[in-house]
Amino acid sequence: MSISVHSLTENPTAAWTEISKSQRVIKINVKPPTGDVASNKVRVVCMSDTHGLTPYIKFDIPDGDIFIHAGDFTRCGKLDEVRDFNEWLGRLPHKHKLVVAGNHELSFDETFQNIHSLSTERRKHTGTTLIDDIPTLGNTKESLTEAVHTQNIKCELTNCTYLQDSGIQLYGLHIYGTPWQPEFCKWAFNLPRGEACLDKWNAIPSSIDVLISHTPPIGHGDLCCSGVRAGCVELLTTVQQRVKPKYHVFGHIHEGYGVTSDGKIIFINASTCDINYLPTNPPVVFDITLPPGYSRDD
Repeated sequence: MSISVHSLTENPTAAWTEISKSQRVIKINVKPPTGDVASNKVRVVCMSDTHGLTPYIKFDIPDGDIFIHAGDFTRCGKLDEVRDFNEWLGRLPHKHKLVVAGNHELSFDETFQNIHSLSTERRKHTGTTLIDDIPTLGNTKESLTEAVHTQNIKCELTNCTYLQDSGIQLYGLHIYGTPWQPEFCKWAFNLPRGEACLDKWNAIPSSIDVLISHTPPIGHGDLCCSGVRAGCVELLTTVQQRVKPKYHVFGHIHEGYGVTSDGKIIFINASTCDINYLPTNPPVVFDITLPPGYSRDD
């Protein structure tokens, strides 16, 4: 199925005003499942946007079969931040741990790998670097520079499976992860709205049970405190019309934390940090039924 770019894609708030007329958004008050997991199900524990603050988490992280982190696990992608996150992952009891990057993981986006040479040449002519063009988002420019100079950073994630426009099959479930989002503060994995984003969504296979993205789709967990929608119009269309996962897990917009549904797909904004960057939101947990012939004991 071919997905087209929406005419209002550059203005997601206006686009949602139009799209919402034919959409259902059901808010779900999800209580974590308790008790033993049936042999034909697995338990999935979802978090996102921890921003290097895992030492300050005061809630217990439930055990489960699959742990998902939907990006922004660091403040800017520095080596020590990534190593701390990896060590934290290693202490979690989950058998499988899946991670995608977010816009704060500058060192994971190859777009930034050439920033040093470009900045050096630019400084000769203007006295500024490309780092001067992006907001610091509470970081020092020295930290940003250190992050974008870090090479082979993915190798540091030894305690999880890192997904970047790639998938994995667990217990017969097809899971796919992607870090991209519409332009947001000129940070990592940013793309112009419309065709550029849609090109990434077109790479998502149709036979997916759980989709992990950093960005929310339009209309689900994407409403900012300013009243502006930050989600991607084409991602919603792709998810609803072609990919049709059972669950779509994301983060990015802290104040969008929670679970919604369109009646067919469960949308989960698992942002751990709230709007004040305090890690107060507990993980979202769900049990998913396995395909026939598969067992959680496999």
